[in-house]
Amino acid sequence: MQTRHLGFWVYWLAVASLGSLIVSSVSADANVSRKTREFAANVVAPAQDPNAPGLAPLTETQPGEPETDSAQVVAQVGIASWYGPWFRGRLTANGEIFDDTKLTAAHRTLPLATRVRVTNLENGRSIEVKVNDRGPYVAGRVLDLSTRAAQVLGMEKEGLALVRIEVLQPPQQLANAGGE
Repeated sequence: MQTRHLGFWVYWLAVASLGSLIVSSVSADANVSRKTREFAANVVAPAQDPNAPGLAPLTETQPGEPETDSAQVVAQVGIASWYGPWFRGRLTANGEIFDDTKLTAAHRTLPLATRVRVTNLENGRSIEVKVNDRGPYVAGRVLDLSTRAAQVLGMEKEGLALVRIEVLQPPQQLANAGGE
């Protein structure tokens, strides 16, 4: 009789712990300031490029104009988070060992080794990072930054920030640089 009651309480303790974990992860987005949420909801336009969700070209060539060697500048605005010491030593998507003291980031779709400028729209701080991993795997987020990048951007304490991502080194240049 006692073992049956013990199993019941262990089961309910596990259910309560899981529920608590889910609630805390859902409320983590509350770390983004109200001003940031309003900006994201009212000002940020949806992506214009159907082939790259969330990415909008800033410059376009007119029909009939010859294409130049300079590739399109691509930008994205969204919520960024950071990941750090708990991933130290693991392999990233491009095969490097993750080092949270380097200026790196994870993005879902940008080519690996792409250099991007990330600007924290809440405080204006800006930094250049290299995309070397995939993620974030949380809905509503566009970028995961290393601990060092989050510190430089002034978002380590809050955990989340509204950022603008601008591609500095287009994928075409990366392909050409690799063949030389």
